[in-house]
Amino acid sequence: MTPEREALARHRMARARETLAAADRLLGDNALADAANRYYYAAFHAGRAVLAAAGLHAAGHKGTIINFQRHFVKTGRIERETAKALPRAFQLRQSADYDDFPEITGARLGQTQTEVAAFLAACESLLGELASEDPGS
Repeated sequence: MTPEREALARHRMARARETLAAADRLLGDNALADAANRYYYAAFHAGRAVLAAAGLHAAGHKGTIINFQRHFVKTGRIERETAKALPRAFQLRQSADYDDFPEITGARLGQTQTEVAAFLAACESLLGELASEDPGS
C-alpha cells in the first residue's frame, strides 16, 4: 500500500473511532437520533478507510456501501453478518435524520452500538491484512 493510501486509511479509521466514541456519549445522554447519526458515520468512515487502503473510491453513501459489499463481503474478506452493520446503520440514520417522528429506541441503538463496534474491529483487522499483503506498493 502506498504511503498516501496508508495515511488516508489511518485518518479515516481514526475518524471512525472518534465518531464511535461521540455516538456512545450521545447514547448515554439519551440523544437517540443524534447517536443514530453518529453510529452510522462511525461505520461509514471505517468502510471508507478499508476502501482507501485497497485503492478504491466510492461516490457517496450508497456507493460506499455497494463497493464495500462488492469488494470485501462477496469476496469473503469480511463476514456478511458483520458487514450488515453498515447498511443497517445507514437506514437508521436516514430515519433519524429525515423522519418527522423516527422510531428509535435505546434498545435498538444498543444493538446498533454492538454491531458498529464489531464492524470497526473487523475493518481494523482487514486494514492490517491489506497492509501485510501490499506492504510497499
